[in-house]
Amino acid sequence: MQRETASSAITIDGLTKDFGDVRAVDGLTLDIPEGEIFGLLGPNGSGKTTTISCLTGLIQPTGGTAKVCGSDAWSERSEARKVLGVCPQETALYQYLTAEENVAIFAELCSVPKVERSRRVDYVLEKVGLSENADRRVAKFSGGMKRRVSIAMALVHDPKIVFLDEPTVGMDPQSRRAVWDFVMELKDRGKTVLLTTHHMEEAEELCDRVGVIDHGKLIELGSPADLKSKHQARDLEDVFITLTGRKIREEA
Repeated sequence: MQRETASSAITIDGLTKDFGDVRAVDGLTLDIPEGEIFGLLGPNGSGKTTTISCLTGLIQPTGGTAKVCGSDAWSERSEARKVLGVCPQETALYQYLTAEENVAIFAELCSVPKVERSRRVDYVLEKVGLSENADRRVAKFSGGMKRRVSIAMALVHDPKIVFLDEPTVGMDPQSRRAVWDFVMELKDRGKTVLLTTHHMEEAEELCDRVGVIDHGKLIELGSPADLKSKHQARDLEDVFITLTGRKIREEA
């Protein structure tokens, strides 16, 4: 049984989620301490997004528990969501509003005090490199720019825990680096970050530890350096392929 420590930000104990006859998450147990950048890695259909959906209270687990800052992500989801910032895999923006307006709406929904709202919106847009485009409608943005708006929305209320699901998809190298720098700044400020990514160099650059899941089960856990040493691999991509195989999976 998973024991949560006083400094646990995320505690998952025997988490299971079934969709009909398909078991998407299979007895997952994991503890992520406060202030850690943790990478949840796995092939398409491995259970990553389902796990995050359980942690954010979007879906009810079939079995086991998922907690954030001590609150059950399902039965106490109103409380749990107060500490979360979430950048989902699919962007959900008001296309005919500006970047600034999208982030400001989210700040209001997250109860950022009115006197703080403008400063927080400006701050997160600057951090994701969108200050010069803040007054442009997001319908005119590239996919990578829309991802950066989503990240700004996830962080505008200064959450304790941040979930970033494939945060840098579609970004150019400069934009990706800006997001990496922002994520490292979050760690320096004591935030906890859980990210999923298919860019192994991103996980290697950012993460204190990574967990590899496949078929809903945790199959490996450790720091990038430890996993490379254990599997005698030159990089984290080689570790990933060794553990999960070379065959391309269909999304599930």
